[in-house]
Amino acid sequence: MTTLGIIGAGHIGSAVARAAIAHGYDVVIANSRGPETLADLIAELGPKATAATAAEAGAAADIAMVTVPFRAHTNIPVEPLAGKIVLDSNNYYFERDGHFDELDRGEATVSGLLQRHLPTSKVVKAFNHIGAGQINTDGTPAGTPNRRALATSSDSPEAVEWVTRFYDAIGFDTVDTSPLSESWRVERDRPAYVVRQNADELRANLAKAPRTI
Repeated sequence: MTTLGIIGAGHIGSAVARAAIAHGYDVVIANSRGPETLADLIAELGPKATAATAAEAGAAADIAMVTVPFRAHTNIPVEPLAGKIVLDSNNYYFERDGHFDELDRGEATVSGLLQRHLPTSKVVKAFNHIGAGQINTDGTPAGTPNRRALATSSDSPEAVEWVTRFYDAIGFDTVDTSPLSESWRVERDRPAYVVRQNADELRANLAKAPRTI
């Protein structure tokens, strides 16, 4: 069985864990405070979930997810994620994270900076523009009219294919906005950010996104 290693047990990480377990995955999840602080979440998620350190979650992962405050992205362990697909749900909030000049000037992307930190991983943008509470409630079967769509982007076609399959399994269409350098189109405060949209609407919102806010 595929194991999803989630580094970050906040709202998004916990919601994706629930979705993954509901679709047959094993989940190993970590936070910054230690596995013992995740007892309540593990009890809720059930026997297919395990608490771990970040390094342990990365090592156990067949597929990994990073969902931590952006300012902490350089604390993510590198070696355990080498060669692996790594979903990145991070968003940049300078009010919380402090200012990153490359992002403020529109010269970098959030996921691109995570890819820089994880040079041998296959970073793919995912789940950054949907509210946590909607991940397990807004999904509908493939072919449903007006089905909600989510964006993804990566420099790895393999990673995009995996996210596309996972999105579909949990009830969402996919719009690919690769390469990773284009992932700014779905970042904070752009037209596609945290709104419900079908695939055509998402493509339109991505196309009209401004490079800097």
